[in-house]
Amino acid sequence: MKKAFVILAATLSMSGAFAQTAASSATAAPAAAAAASNAEARAAQHQQRVEERITYLHSALKITADQEPQWKTFAEVMRNNGETMSGLYKQRVEGEAQRNALDDMKQYAQIAQTHADDMQKLVTAFEPLYNSFSPEQKKVADATFRHGQHEGHAKHKGKPRAKAPAAEAASGAQAASTPAAQ
Repeated sequence: MKKAFVILAATLSMSGAFAQTAASSATAAPAAAAAASNAEARAAQHQQRVEERITYLHSALKITADQEPQWKTFAEVMRNNGETMSGLYKQRVEGEAQRNALDDMKQYAQIAQTHADDMQKLVTAFEPLYNSFSPEQKKVADATFRHGQHEGHAKHKGKPRAKAPAAEAASGAQAASTPAAQ
């Protein structure tokens, strides 16, 4: 999730920096409406992916009844983080035509800072859950959340991305084929 947000943010900031709009005021309103509609659709898709990830992780980690309270806290943080980031990206897309370079940088900094804060919240929620895991659950979690070694980040727009050489050498094994909550 982290890499996806960084890539999306970088792509959006670059597109805003290099794109020049010559639209008249007559065509600006429909374009803004289309951007808002597209932003809404993307936000809904993002939230759906978060829910799918939560469902997948619950199953893959084999959360027990005793772990359910910690799990619910973790899942709620994932949902809240997803909603926060969706809102920020929606604002970014909707305001693209009016943003200048300085505004673009400030907004990107806000997204990056919010992402860092949200990741800290996720770590805080995950720690008690992870500490409650059995050795088998920890092994699954370690493989699932290992940065750069899961299918959830291995594809970008249908194209496989190369693994980091260090991660590939360190693992010496086939990457886990599961999406992670990062």
